Amino acid sequence: MSGPADERLRVAEHALDTPRGTVHATAWTHTGGGAAGAPILLFHESLGCVAAWGSFPARLALATGRGVVAWDRIGYGRSTPRQALPGPGFVEDEAAFAIGTVVPALGLGRVVVFGHSTGGSMALLAAAHRPAECEAAVAVSAQAFVEARTVAGVRAARDAFAVDPARFARLQRLHGPRARWVLDAWTETWLAPWFAGWRLVDALPAVRCPVLALHGRSDPFGSEAHPEAIVAHVGGPARCVLLPGCGHVPHREREAEVLQAVAGLLQRRPPR
Repeated sequence: MSGPADERLRVAEHALDTPRGTVHATAWTHTGGGAAGAPILLFHESLGCVAAWGSFPARLALATGRGVVAWDRIGYGRSTPRQALPGPGFVEDEAAFAIGTVVPALGLGRVVVFGHSTGGSMALLAAAHRPAECEAAVAVSAQAFVEARTVAGVRAARDAFAVDPARFARLQRLHGPRARWVLDAWTETWLAPWFAGWRLVDALPAVRCPVLALHGRSDPFGSEAHPEAIVAHVGGPARCVLLPGCGHVPHREREAEVLQAVAGLLQRRPPR
């Protein structure tokens, strides 16, 4: 799914050859060319992929005047499948791969990193890894550490998948034969004892660009402590936006507010 048809946007599919396999990406660019500012690179959540973003990338491109690129991590969507489950350093590893391999393969140069859930944590780590190459960072429902609420939410979701075949069928529509690996990569990692001590906050002082942390107050996978920790620890200007009555997917549940907040961030571009 590439979003709504709009004559102002051109949608292009990419298959990137990388040392880890083929990475599928989709780009939304303005047909007139010359979109202002760095393009926005999307990092999907643990069950996500390019298709799972739905119409949001197109709407984000129109709201901000920026190009937008979404990509499937290896193992997800239409990228090369994986066999081994993620290890303890997978969040940091995916962030480094994105900024060090995917960005140059797409010829993007400087970017705005935007991630949802674990993808939000990856986006922030990408900004920490290459601060000069990130104009701004947006973290939506990102985790800063492994919270009891997060573990309980993942366990409840795993149990729901086990008893509701329709949920797994929806996952298969996004990932095809990769669906079982995708589900296990999320649940078995976040519920593993060896992952319990994972922390994002130690790396955040290296993030120098402006940061926007968006979080739903009713998010079952994390409390307000996560965006508050992100804003408190990054090394540049940061803003936390808490959305009442919103769950884990603000860009779907409160799309207009998310678009407005992101557009405002990129228009202002506060000084470092």
